[in-house]
Amino acid sequence: MNKIQPPVAKIIPHKLEKHKQIRIDNYYWLNDRENPEVIDYLNKENEYYEKSTEHTKVFQNYLFKEMKARIKEDDESVPYLYNGYYYITRFEKGKDYPIHSRKKGSLDAKEEILFDCNEMAQGFSYFNLNGISISEDNKWVSFGVDTVSRRQYTIQIKNLETNEILPLKIENTTGGATWASDNKTIFYSRKDQVTLRPDRIFKHKLGSNPIDDTLVYFEKDDTFNVSVYKSKSKKYLIISSESTLTSEYQILLSDTPEEQFKLFQKRTRELEYSISHYKDSFYIVTNKDDATNFKLMKTPEDNPSKSHWIDLIPHREEVLLEGIDIFKNYLVVSERSDGLSKIKIIPWNGSEAYYLPFEIETYTAETTTNIDFDTEILRYSYQSLATPSSLIDFNMRSKEKMILKVQQVLGGKFDKNNYTEMRIWATATDGIKVPISMVYKNGIEANGKNPFLLYAYGSYGMNMDPYFSTTRLSLLDRGFIYAIAHIRGGEDLGRHWYEDGKLLKKKNTFTDFIDCSKHVIAEKYTSPEHLYAEGGSAGGLLMGAIANMTPEIYNGIIAQVPFVDVVTTMLDETIPLTTGEYDEWGNPNNRKYYDYMLSYSPYDNVAAKDYPNMYISSGLHDSQVQYWEPAKWIAKLRVLKTNNKQLFLDTNMEAGHGGASGRFEALKEVAKEFSFLLDLEKIKN
Repeated sequence: MNKIQPPVAKIIPHKLEKHKQIRIDNYYWLNDRENPEVIDYLNKENEYYEKSTEHTKVFQNYLFKEMKARIKEDDESVPYLYNGYYYITRFEKGKDYPIHSRKKGSLDAKEEILFDCNEMAQGFSYFNLNGISISEDNKWVSFGVDTVSRRQYTIQIKNLETNEILPLKIENTTGGATWASDNKTIFYSRKDQVTLRPDRIFKHKLGSNPIDDTLVYFEKDDTFNVSVYKSKSKKYLIISSESTLTSEYQILLSDTPEEQFKLFQKRTRELEYSISHYKDSFYIVTNKDDATNFKLMKTPEDNPSKSHWIDLIPHREEVLLEGIDIFKNYLVVSERSDGLSKIKIIPWNGSEAYYLPFEIETYTAETTTNIDFDTEILRYSYQSLATPSSLIDFNMRSKEKMILKVQQVLGGKFDKNNYTEMRIWATATDGIKVPISMVYKNGIEANGKNPFLLYAYGSYGMNMDPYFSTTRLSLLDRGFIYAIAHIRGGEDLGRHWYEDGKLLKKKNTFTDFIDCSKHVIAEKYTSPEHLYAEGGSAGGLLMGAIANMTPEIYNGIIAQVPFVDVVTTMLDETIPLTTGEYDEWGNPNNRKYYDYMLSYSPYDNVAAKDYPNMYISSGLHDSQVQYWEPAKWIAKLRVLKTNNKQLFLDTNMEAGHGGASGRFEALKEVAKEFSFLLDLEKIKN
């Protein structure tokens, strides 16, 4: 396609020894962002990408404008009522960042601006505000700011009566803080400086120096993360310690912040639970007693240890209990069965329970902001691959619903009836049926010639439910079929779906995706000449694995911030996330996990073969997947691949795991990915 020569990373062999086995990593030296040669190499890769795709720049800009034009710029969220105020997030035309505001008592009241992130972001190439937390007297708000994109937030506090931001700055936190009922004490979590693991809970009093903040709890086990929050009832402050497989909570009455937290139920290996307080009881979603798909239990608040837990909703083999919302007169249960999310309403008075009705097979429905106990209204969202997101208020007594907001698709061209959405099932290598959610424009025929983008994630038990995307329309309207493969490693079909796609069963994630790919080829939705795969982070690991295992069935692969150097990363306990991931991937200090990881690690298994066209993105300040993983992977691929297909590394030198900040800057990154696909399909407009 072009005569531009790609950069070649220098080779400096580095010996890595474990379990009496030696690996040689020629590009280990890239693991040093302070080394000017490393930055120079990343810049050269960026320059190679820019020059190689120069012919697509006009089209990229066109795609960006096209996608931006579908978005309502002067948009705002549906207000929600909390403690006497309506809270709103809105955007103004031509501005990249949100404005957070509130109105007292009525939507007709004067607007109070809490934060104008457009003003706060000035002077920063990256800006993110999170963790907005209001004191119970409505006078104070705490918030976190990250201007580097490494998810190390600085907490600050604003006086909402004077609009003064206090001079204090609490650095290296998760951003969130929780107010005690005295309206002058906050609790927050701090991160380890090296691993970025949130491992400590501190207490800060207004007017004091953060240096003097009290350490409330230190989590010694480096496989656990800690956080702190307040119960919906406002009665309790709660410290959560979580690992992949084990939970532990501590509780404290919110109006006694000087007292000590008390253990709710001590950690027991592989006992998972979450707690909700209501009246004189705690409600517990847990896997206790081998409840693989979880069940709901109840315990008195004055004696909460598990010996007093009693069943409310027993374990069910075919139904995954995902969570609950408690109201004065109703219990709302979020479930999943047959790969579909469901919402069940259970009146406390013993009246007949019922499910909200959903008719198609490619939807996503979930409860949203339900802060008030004393209401008959449940707020939930609904969307599908072809249906824009709706926010709905549902009266649980009368069963009437009010659609509060439907996501607008501007431009006048969109009509959901112009698209076909469906769910099909592929048969995996071991006979398991894997669902695929699919959408395409009406009139497309199964002739084997359609460009087809298959997306998946497949890790941490995260579900990839069908969702609507205005940006995706730029592919669908140009003839692409888009699909999500609900592969093992997610929890789409229940807890067993997750268990069968992690640790020593991780390869099921990769083979499921490959079998889904082969199925859509066999059914003539597409062909290897027109099939593309996409995944990010742990989904980028999936992309690396399939590129090594079956490169011949894909014309192109998009790997966003890919986790590809599995063994080396999981052996380095100084890297953020590593120790907390042992229950997901295994601990390679144990030989059996080391050998298994080594057998699929994308970086370690790059070989001399023909690879598909590949677009790989990264962020220099990424705290989740360090930039050097994709950089090393690219360097090794350049040397070993045996064809001349495109291979691009695009590193955002100012961003981290989530990419660019700003509402529309992120669209430019999507335009790069789409132009990569459309260029391969020779689609020019």
